[in-house]
Amino acid sequence: MSFDAAQLFAYTPMLILIGMGCLILLAETFAQGAARAGLAWLGIAGCAGALVAIVAGWAGAAEAQTHFQGMLVVDRMALFLDGAFVAAALLTLLFAPPYLRERGFEFGEFYAMVLFATAGMVMVVHATHLVSLLIGIETMSLAAYVLTGCWRRNLRSAEGAIKYFLMGAFATGFLVYGMALVYGTTGGELSYTGIASKVPQATKSPLFYMGEYFILVALAFKVAAVPFHMWAPDAYEGAPTPVTGFMAAGVKAAAFGAIVRLLGSAFASPLLVFDFTGWASVLAVLAALTMTLGNLAAIRQDNVKRLLAYSSISHAGYLLIGVVASGLGVASAKPAVLFYLVSYTFTTLGAFGVVAWIGNRADERLFVDDWAGLGTKRPAVALAMTIFLLSLGGVPPTGGFFGKFYLFRAAMESPQLYWLVVVGVLNSIVSIYYYLRIVVAMYFRESSRALAPTDGTSMRLGLLLTAIAVVLLGVFPGTLVEWAGSLALK
Repeated sequence: MSFDAAQLFAYTPMLILIGMGCLILLAETFAQGAARAGLAWLGIAGCAGALVAIVAGWAGAAEAQTHFQGMLVVDRMALFLDGAFVAAALLTLLFAPPYLRERGFEFGEFYAMVLFATAGMVMVVHATHLVSLLIGIETMSLAAYVLTGCWRRNLRSAEGAIKYFLMGAFATGFLVYGMALVYGTTGGELSYTGIASKVPQATKSPLFYMGEYFILVALAFKVAAVPFHMWAPDAYEGAPTPVTGFMAAGVKAAAFGAIVRLLGSAFASPLLVFDFTGWASVLAVLAALTMTLGNLAAIRQDNVKRLLAYSSISHAGYLLIGVVASGLGVASAKPAVLFYLVSYTFTTLGAFGVVAWIGNRADERLFVDDWAGLGTKRPAVALAMTIFLLSLGGVPPTGGFFGKFYLFRAAMESPQLYWLVVVGVLNSIVSIYYYLRIVVAMYFRESSRALAPTDGTSMRLGLLLTAIAVVLLGVFPGTLVEWAGSLALK
């Protein structure tokens, strides 16, 4: 296989992330004490460089270009999602240093793992071959396992990491077995275009359908769709809070990017989409179950991290509505999914950023009652959290509202999905109840407990940036949706 400068330049963001991660690991060897704080800024600089590379490569990605014998593609949809992943990593690196320092486990490898996980996410959405998809998912997942368990003296962190690892390994088994079945039934095809060309012959074998659904099960694990969600609440609760936000936003967005590309190319044939056994019908039922179970379980939670974990599960259900609509031929569905992913990423990172801010080493303040009086004591932070919660609930004028609006509107273009839109709207109404529980605690309850948050300049900056992003996405949603529409997969 030959390499040229164009190939290397096309993947400059990924190379910057990997290179800076390796540099941080090297610098960690020599950094002592306060010098470790500078490692986070190295990571932030790497993210900034990757964003510059994405912008620089935008003009050249007007037409999709495949590289490495068709294993990876560079197009504007991939770069659009790359920007979301890198922004998620940058915000995580802003939230993390004060949190890690307060709890006494600020290690340089944490920042390197964030960059490596982001590089894996980038590969996932650029993949046009099942092998490159597997490599990207495993790069992302292995780093996420380490980040989940990086609070070494915390048993809950270790428990969350081992559960995440075991369920992730189980999902990888499904993915590899599904790849093997697809490979065998298509005559040795693993590229998305190659699989699509062999579908008419491959569908004569039931093993092909089994391979297709095994691959979808693996991706359903990554987005925490019901009934493959069992790991999420414990892993999200046990992980350090900045990591929880990074997982809930970045990992989920990467997996949905893979789903959109895979189903829109390899498995886009009407033979696979429609009928009772088609993936559109299966994912529609999965979307309804995921929304409903996620929201009903969140109602019962008093722990804010678990509440937001179940909320994250429900949002996977909303996104599956857009995936199903795109499979049924609704042109506006993919732009709606892309917009939703961006608004959800900023909203979720901001919400978990506030959760990281409010507690300290002695008192994590993870329960709803612990948030009493925050509106009086720290009105700016309470306002930011209110914006994030209203956005998650789909209340205007926030990015989350327009994310759901465009998603439901796209689904309404297909009469087959009317029932699913009704389920989605009802679930959105239910979700407002448990989001408002936190708002009520912040503004309408008093607490005599002293507030000693994990404060820091970088954390304040992260909260400010996420709040501004959520508001701007609510004020100017049409611009981003039109932009996403111009680069969605044809």
